[in-house]
Amino acid sequence: MDEGDVDVKFEPFKEIVIMERNFFATPEDIARFASIIAGGKTAGLYWAEGVVFLYFPLPATTETAAKALVENGRVYWTFVGYSIMPKYQPLIETREKIIVPVIDMSSNPMFRKVANWLREQKPKTSP
Repeated sequence: MDEGDVDVKFEPFKEIVIMERNFFATPEDIARFASIIAGGKTAGLYWAEGVVFLYFPLPATTETAAKALVENGRVYWTFVGYSIMPKYQPLIETREKIIVPVIDMSSNPMFRKVANWLREQKPKTSP
């Protein structure tokens, strides 16, 4: 095989393991959280299927994570924060004037699947 003969293959993840999740009551609350954890730098959120969320992957630099990824197609997200946001909007602005961009990931089947799963996890409000 010479240099120009490159095979390109698509192998999506088979499994996403979410280790910790937190539901935020409003999109503004998750925007505040994103801003704080980013230390005031611009942080972005993802949106799909009526859910706005952010996640932190376990770096594949750890031997265990790399092995799980290569052998099983499994990735670990150490934390996922999410809130219900029925309609996509490109920015969330809080009353403190924190502006957080939101990326529409609804074209990605993996993000749609995660968003649907998160929506099912939403805490039920008591009457």
